[in-house]
Amino acid sequence: MNTDLTRHLHRWLSAGALLLGCGLGWAQGSTSTAASCPPVAQRPSAEQLDAARAAARDRGLLWRISKGGRSSYLYGTIHLGKLEWAFPGPGIERALAEVQAVVLELDTSDPATLTKLQRAMARKPDTPALPAALRQGLAKETQAACLPAQALADQLPAVQALSLTLLAARWDGLDASFAQELTLAQVAQARGLPLLALETVDEQMAALLPATPAESERFVAQALAQLRNGAARRGAVRLTEAWAQGRLEDLANYAQWCDCVNTEEESQMLRRLNDDRNPAMASRIDRLHAQRSLFVGVGALHMTGPKALTDLLRQRGFEVERVRLEH
Repeated sequence: MNTDLTRHLHRWLSAGALLLGCGLGWAQGSTSTAASCPPVAQRPSAEQLDAARAAARDRGLLWRISKGGRSSYLYGTIHLGKLEWAFPGPGIERALAEVQAVVLELDTSDPATLTKLQRAMARKPDTPALPAALRQGLAKETQAACLPAQALADQLPAVQALSLTLLAARWDGLDASFAQELTLAQVAQARGLPLLALETVDEQMAALLPATPAESERFVAQALAQLRNGAARRGAVRLTEAWAQGRLEDLANYAQWCDCVNTEEESQMLRRLNDDRNPAMASRIDRLHAQRSLFVGVGALHMTGPKALTDLLRQRGFEVERVRLEH
């Protein structure tokens, strides 16, 4: 099956990268080779993929969840990655071999889902214009990302800011092309497993996108400030390192060290992005688990906080056990 996964990954990378972080999609388009440009993920050769497969080891956080005589797995994912993270390690492989379906936040292998995402992220005719200073800030960061000036122009302002934040992680060798969700979707396809979704596009967009023009302006301003002062890159590096090493406590303290939760509004946004989505996710995991064994991949921060998915599943009668991974 690993050979099948190699073939599927190669096909996917040949077609171009799709970013799944929070359901956002963009095409990698920088053609610049200037030293001042961040590195762009290139299509790996067959030899590079074989080397990544041979060196695969476990990363992330895994729990076995059991109820009603059936066991499933809950896996904390990350929305950025590296080529060497493209293949599951032995512990994750064992869990995947035991299940009957893979479950992700969204099923972006579904063309209808992709179409809905693109429409939800697109700038509308009545989208209010940003103040000049914010427009100039987005333009400057777009140039710094070595993208064409109009590359993100058809996206909502908040989506542009999020795109640029994730793109900045390329300077540190992190790329959304290697998000764990993409790997798991390819595993499902390679093994003929159903790929199911925990959320609808509308539900995820309600959590992701600012609700008002004023909120959007503040979101863009915050993102630009974090790009300028380096907080966005520092946060991405620490978050992915904590994830790769399975440091749940560090992830649980994200709000204390990310330099991105400095106001009550930012605290509310983090709760909306994480805690507030978890009860519905737990309900759907419960319902899907009643039908078949699952490998559920959900952003690792959903396993933290007062409404951690692991706690909510315990409240629903699941036995939840952390699986030791050899990181």
